[in-house]
Amino acid sequence: MDIIKGNKVMLTPLKLEDAFFMKKWGKHETPLLSDYNFPYYDDEDIIEWYNSKKSSRRRIYFIVYNEEKRAIGYLGIKSIRRISKKATLGIVFDPNYVDKGYGTDAINAFLDYFFNTMKMKTLLLEVAGFNKRAIRCYEKCGFMKYDQYLDIYHDQNIDRNNKYFKNEKNNFVIKRGKIYNYIYRMKVDNNTYYEMREEIDKNKT
Repeated sequence: MDIIKGNKVMLTPLKLEDAFFMKKWGKHETPLLSDYNFPYYDDEDIIEWYNSKKSSRRRIYFIVYNEEKRAIGYLGIKSIRRISKKATLGIVFDPNYVDKGYGTDAINAFLDYFFNTMKMKTLLLEVAGFNKRAIRCYEKCGFMKYDQYLDIYHDQNIDRNNKYFKNEKNNFVIKRGKIYNYIYRMKVDNNTYYEMREEIDKNKT
């Protein structure tokens, strides 16, 4: 069993008991991030969600534990392409544990595993333009934007007068009565990662 250790977190393969624990996670204050709230409470739904994450060899999921060994997030890669050595990252955290450095630590620890153990070359991700906290975290870990597109927003009934929506109105487009939001494509490759690690190690000495 692979165990990935960061400075503050530990990542281990996702287990069913972890999925059941996610029922205890908090909810995001902003309705813009409601899609990131863990949505399942029935045992059957949780088992189905867990099985969907474990059903393919082209995806791997880890649970993220903090120093108290509490499950505070999960991280995974999907669309694993062994020949081109690419994959797509996804990460979700308990809202009670964001803005504490855990996400950055988890991603940095995983990047070491991804490039040095799995011998992969490029890690991709997609992030909503309004999710500025996540974008800052990704950029801190070496990811760079390389493309963007408009996607249909997941909640067409959101209150457009809501302060969170109004503050991020530049990241939304209304077309023919439908709400769309900008999605950024980001990536980090092994060369960028090694250069960043070199710089960090240099600054330590």
